[in-house]
Amino acid sequence: MPRRGESLRKLGFLTIGRFDEKNPRAGHLETLRMIELAEQLGFDSVWLRNRHLQFGISSPVAVLAAAAMRTSRIELGTAVIPLGLENPLRLAEDLATVDLLSGGRLNPGVSVGTPMRYDDYKTALYPETHELENFSKDRVVRLLDNLRGEPVSTFEGVVGIESFSRRVQPQSPGLADRIWYGGGKASARWAGEQGINYLTSSVVTIEGAIARDFAGIQAEHIDTYLTHHVAPERARVSQGLVVIPTDSATPAQIRKYVEYAESRAERTRSPQGPRGLLFSPDFVGPSAELAQRLYDHAGFQRATEVAFALPFSFDEADYLQIVGDLAGALGPALGWTPAL
Repeated sequence: MPRRGESLRKLGFLTIGRFDEKNPRAGHLETLRMIELAEQLGFDSVWLRNRHLQFGISSPVAVLAAAAMRTSRIELGTAVIPLGLENPLRLAEDLATVDLLSGGRLNPGVSVGTPMRYDDYKTALYPETHELENFSKDRVVRLLDNLRGEPVSTFEGVVGIESFSRRVQPQSPGLADRIWYGGGKASARWAGEQGINYLTSSVVTIEGAIARDFAGIQAEHIDTYLTHHVAPERARVSQGLVVIPTDSATPAQIRKYVEYAESRAERTRSPQGPRGLLFSPDFVGPSAELAQRLYDHAGFQRATEVAFALPFSFDEADYLQIVGDLAGALGPALGWTPAL
C-alpha cells in the first residue's frame, strides 16, 4: 500500500493489443513483442484487454499461450474476460492449460453482466438460449469450482481404451487463487467474501459512494474489499489508471498525449449514463510529477500493485516510449525495483 516513503511492490501495464483489420497478424505480433520487452525491462506483470467484434484482442488466452512460450518470469493477466461470452467449463480448460504452460504465471481477470451490445449479436452467440442466459456472478462461481476441481460429470472410469474424469482437465493447482474480479462497491464486497483478487480501473460507479471524487470512491471500493476479505493478509488489489510518463517523449509525442487526455476530460467531470459511471482523468507528465500525483491519490495509496493502462489508439513507437519510461523513470520514482 504505497504512501510517501513506501515502495510500490509490483508494476505492470495493460494493453488492448490493437490491430489493422487488413493485417491482424502484425498487431498480434506487436503485442507479443511488447510482452517480451516488458519481461526484459523487469515489469512484474503485463495484462491484455479483451475486445469482441472490435479491432483488439478477442482471444487473450490464446495470445498469452504464445506469450508463455516467449517469456519465463513475468505474470500474464487478462483485464478482463467478460464471462457472458464464455462457457465457464470450457474457459477453465483453456486457462488451466495456459497456466501449466506458463509455469503458474497466469492471472485471469473476469467480469460478469450482460455483454456490451448484446442485442446486436445475441442470436449469433446463443441462437436458442439468448433470452435465458444467466449473466450473474454465478458464472464466476462456476469457473472457480471448475478450476478447483469440483466434479462436473457423473461418470469417471474407462470406456474401451479411453479414460474419463469427473473433473475438468487439466487441473492447475493454485490457479483459482489467481482469479481477479472488478466492479463497484457491491462487487468489491463480493470479491472479498469469495477470497479472490480485486481489479480496479479508470472508471468507478457512484452507487453507494460517500465520496464524490474518483479517487475517494475508488478508495471506498478498495476498503470495502479489504474489510470483507476472508483472508486479508493474502488479498491483492491492482490499480489500472491511464498513466503516460513523458520523460523521453518527443515534443510531438507530448502534444499527442496531452491532446488525447484533453479529448477525454469531459467525461471525468460528472457521472455518465444510468449507472453513474465516473472516469478518472488521464495522468500525463514527467515521472517526478506523476509520482507525486499518485502518492496523493487515495486509490493508489490502498493498492498493492499497479497495471497502468496504455491508451487505445497510439502507435508502436509511442508505446515503446511509454513502457520504457514506466520502467526506467516512473517505477523508480515510486520506489519500485525491476524484477530482473
